Amino acid sequence: MNRIAAALCVATLVVGCGKPAPEPEKEAAEAHGDGAITLTAEQIAAANITLARPGRAGAGAAIEAPALIESDPDATRVVAAPLEGRVVSLTRNIGDPVRRGDVLAVIESREAANLQAEVEKARSRLTLASATLARDEALYARGFRPLREVEISKAAHEQAATDLRLARQRVSASGVRGGSLNRIVITAPISGRVVARTASLGQVFAADAAETELFRIAALDRLNVALSIAAADAARVRAGDTMEVTGAGRMAVARVRLVSPALDPQTRLVRVIADLDNRRGQWRVGEPVQARIAIGGAGNAPLMVPATAVQTLENRPVLFVRTAQGFRVVPVTLGARDGAMVAILSGISGDDQVATTNTFTLKAELGKGEASHED
Repeated sequence: MNRIAAALCVATLVVGCGKPAPEPEKEAAEAHGDGAITLTAEQIAAANITLARPGRAGAGAAIEAPALIESDPDATRVVAAPLEGRVVSLTRNIGDPVRRGDVLAVIESREAANLQAEVEKARSRLTLASATLARDEALYARGFRPLREVEISKAAHEQAATDLRLARQRVSASGVRGGSLNRIVITAPISGRVVARTASLGQVFAADAAETELFRIAALDRLNVALSIAAADAARVRAGDTMEVTGAGRMAVARVRLVSPALDPQTRLVRVIADLDNRRGQWRVGEPVQARIAIGGAGNAPLMVPATAVQTLENRPVLFVRTAQGFRVVPVTLGARDGAMVAILSGISGDDQVATTNTFTLKAELGKGEASHED
């Protein structure tokens, strides 16, 4: 930073003597040496610093930001214990593939036994009512039973049928499927993979337990790419835009599905979600990746960056340009402002990656380094 100040002072003296001032690009080149900030990719992601390449006015820019691979909530199912009981059998573990209807676990439950018993009792009453009705109708046809008794038998039969239907509905509503009288068979609701398992053999679930999750199953042939970007960048992203996803030597193209209409109250950033085809199984849930959203178009208009990317050092506007080690400070010449975007007349090229959010943290980090150098 001492060199930045010196370069600016020399420029001021030369102008005062009537000589032409050096070009902004030359000043920037002199400032690169001391204006370096060392940050790892992990530190940049933790600081929620979004990267973007400048774009031409009216054409946009390629927005780059760290992202995370997530399972699609619409293709994820939580398998929970429907009734209080004890886990007596488990057939799947994390990572195992499952098909819809596959048995995942068996739970022994007293409540399930009571519900199944009610079904058996209702079925027995219906069997008896059916036999009584058939007998009374036969006797009535032969003149040995009055019509009143036949009607009573019919009403009893209808009541028994209703009781059996209600008992079966209570069993269905409880989630009890298959098994013997006191056991519940837990099956997979969808095809996919087991991405989480909290159940253990012998585990007991109480009726008032807050957590009864046994498994979490996700269909992983389609995943989400989730990232957060500045509101100025989000204004230029539309559903249907393509997104390049890179990570660990792999690259794929996703398509933007959602640009959140609201800012996150904690980060003040906008959440963007894209659909990623994973039928080849090369991406994993929870994997960190780098996302690049290409905003199409080109032209000869000035380069544009979000106004949030610009900071002021030594009374000069600067940008923080990404380097292999972190960032370097680049003085720039500003042009006209267009809403949340500002034109950059000189100092950077369209190939540079610049920090567009949380740049004040980079400025503060640079200030710490300057104070340490002076000491």
